[in-house]
Parts: sequence; structure tokens; C-alpha cells
Amino acid sequence: MNGFKTVILMTAMMVLFILVGSLIGGESGMMIAFVISLAMNFGSYWFSDKIVLAMYRAHEVTREEYPQLYNIVEKLSMQAGLPMPRVYVMDNPAANAFATGRNPEHSAVAVTTGIMNILNADELEGVISHELTHVQHRDILVGTIAATLVGTITFIARMAGWAAMFGGGRSERDRDNVFADLALIIIAPIAAMLIQLAISRSREYMADEGGAKISGKPLALASALNKLSRATEIVPMTNAGTSSAHMFIVNPLRAKAMMKLFSTHPPIEDRIARLQEIAAGRR
Repeated sequence: MNGFKTVILMTAMMVLFILVGSLIGGESGMMIAFVISLAMNFGSYWFSDKIVLAMYRAHEVTREEYPQLYNIVEKLSMQAGLPMPRVYVMDNPAANAFATGRNPEHSAVAVTTGIMNILNADELEGVISHELTHVQHRDILVGTIAATLVGTITFIARMAGWAAMFGGGRSERDRDNVFADLALIIIAPIAAMLIQLAISRSREYMADEGGAKISGKPLALASALNKLSRATEIVPMTNAGTSSAHMFIVNPLRAKAMMKLFSTHPPIEDRIARLQEIAAGRR
């Protein structure tokens, strides 16, 4: 069901993309938008993992340096039928983790030192299983495409807005069309962002379910999410950016009441309740 929702949401995003692209010149405008999007997607696909790992100063580790973590990733990768990803550690007191990489053969799992300090072995397995599910479902690619489309729609809408406002020499009918175009230009980026948030939330639910299956410990993952949510309120990740917040297992930013409505992650209470239903055999 969540996979179907993702397809619908991505389709809606593409429709918005086409509408906004057409504002700057019909078919040629759509082609320009497509080329911009293609270039941005290409760069994100090949280099996003290196960029985000460098951004959070993650360093690759060996079995000798972190034997428990390395063994957990290796065991769960085998259980999931995935190639062994590279293992990274971020020297950060905030408790969190993320996966990155353009495909399972070029993937990486990164955890903070903070998460290893507060989770027991079963809970850490739940977290790693969640991240491996993201790798398995190629969620990094889906998230990258969604983020790129939002950026492109916003950019094109802004350019079209300037063109509409300073076009000059328009008839009264053209001016009426300009107002309609401006309304779409304002609404489209907001709608695109909301669609991106919905896609991200849908993928998080899927990763929780997949993580519960890989580890076989849904309640351990539920316990980990509860601990991580509480820990983030106390020690948020100060170097986290809004553009990469969706990658983490829990939102790394301390959420204010209004901002929770625009969070890239579903409410922790809902995620825990779903995992409890899985443990009870009701899902």
C-alpha cells in the first residue's frame, strides 16, 4: 500500500513539474525544465552519498575498530540478501543513523557515536535493519529524485514569476492569464514540498516494516525509536540541515509544534504503534 502511495505521489509531482515547465514557454519550457531536472538528478545520483558523508564528517570504520557494529551490519546484510555496505561512524553525541548510496552495490550505513551509547544490541539491530531496508528499496534514489524535482519546480516557478511580473505589453486577457499563472507559481512549490514530505513519510513506514522483518525484532526497533526521539529532544544534531534531515531514522532537528506538521518523518507514536501491531501479528 505504501509503495502504491509513493507511485501516486511521484506521479503527482511530475504533473506539477509539467504544469510549471509549461508556464515558461509551452513544450519548449517543459523541455528546459526536463533538462535542468536531468542534470540535477545526474549529479545527485553519482555524488550525493559522498557529499552527505563529508557533510557529517563520517569516517569509514573496520571490524577491528567497531566489532559489534560491523558484525551487526554484516549479519543483517546477509539476512536481507544484500551486499555488505560500507560502515561509517560520525563522532557526534546526537543519537541517529542514516543510509546512503545510489544502489545496494554502492551503499553505506552511518551511525553516530551517540546512538551506540544509548541503544542495546537488539535495538541497534532494529535501527540497522531499518536502514538496510532503505537500501533494499532504493529509497535513497527515490528521495533524491523527489528532492531534485522540488528544487527544480521551485526554481522554474520563480523564473516564471519574474517573467510574468515584468513581461509588459500584455492585453487585458493576457493579464488575467498572468494572475492565474502567478497563482499556480505560488501554489506549485508548496504542493511539491508537501508531496515530497508525504513520499518521505511513506518510505519511513515501509522501512520500519522491512526492518522488523529483517531483524525479526519489531519491539526492539520500537524501543529504539522511542529512545532516539527522546534523545533528539535533549541533544539535537546541531550540524544537521533541513535538506538532508529526511535521510535520518528520526528527524535530527528539535521539532517545534508547528514544524511537526511539515516534518519529513511520521509521528514516532504512529511508527511505534505500527511496530507493536506487527509484533502482535496484526500486520
